[in-house]
Amino acid sequence: MAFRGRSFLSMDDYTSEEIHTLLRLAARLKDETYAGIAHPLLPGKTLAMIFQKTSTRTRVSFEVGMRQLGGHALFLSSSDIQLKLGETIADTARVLGRMVNGIMARVFAHQDVVDLARCSGVPVINGLSDLLHPCQALADLLTIHEHKGKLADLKLAYVGDSNNVTHSLLEAAAKTGMEMRVGSPTGYQPDPALLARARDAARSTGAKLTVTADPAEAVAAADVIYTDTWASMGQEAEHEARAKIMRPYQVNPQLLAKAAPDCLFMHCLPAHRGEEVVDEVMDGPHSVVFEEAENRLHAQKALLALLMS
Repeated sequence: MAFRGRSFLSMDDYTSEEIHTLLRLAARLKDETYAGIAHPLLPGKTLAMIFQKTSTRTRVSFEVGMRQLGGHALFLSSSDIQLKLGETIADTARVLGRMVNGIMARVFAHQDVVDLARCSGVPVINGLSDLLHPCQALADLLTIHEHKGKLADLKLAYVGDSNNVTHSLLEAAAKTGMEMRVGSPTGYQPDPALLARARDAARSTGAKLTVTADPAEAVAAADVIYTDTWASMGQEAEHEARAKIMRPYQVNPQLLAKAAPDCLFMHCLPAHRGEEVVDEVMDGPHSVVFEEAENRLHAQKALLALLMS
């Protein structure tokens, strides 16, 4: 399958077979890393990393990943470049595309990564936008598969504020045949157009996607419970109001007990302990959040190797 030169803006851009190919390569590269086997698949290649939003996991995983693949990562914060500060995104993209082999962008507006991909002439990876977080979803699929041995027919429950992570998980579930139930309060549920698109994709895999305002209904017999912060970057002023609305969606032992006995607990981090999740769950036997964080490295290495080789 042809991956070389393509961008990765959304899980919806890739077929089910292509996603499984990415996951298989990620698992292999992870095994090789632990075995001390080098895999310099991108010698001499440079990845430009544009950060409009700060990050721990995104920056470290891409920077370390490029180093392990034999390439170089170039960090570019908003104060380092002229992106949207007197220079259009299209012009910045055309300049970078002549100097680097790929671009990772962590931005506010999703259209920014779309424009970068349209104009740069090199692969563009969506490191996060306000609409989607596909790299996180890819790492999540890798983590679930490692623990459950499959993806199809598993029940994935997401509870809390429907955000970019929720949207990419819906796309991922649709492409891999999972049942995903989103438990979010009215007014904080998934984008209707994106949900409709994910349901269209689900028809070919047998995936089932549902949305409810009842957190107990969402997590009933779930194989995986997933949550995220109640206020994303840029929504800090809404935090107090959101916290009151989201309180019934907190993942605590009582909610966890409604899921399958061997369920996994997942969170993309950073976590606001005591809000969307309590310490007893975050640090408990069901939690795989730190393996999930590590898998950002391995999943993105597979992505980089296939798109930029």
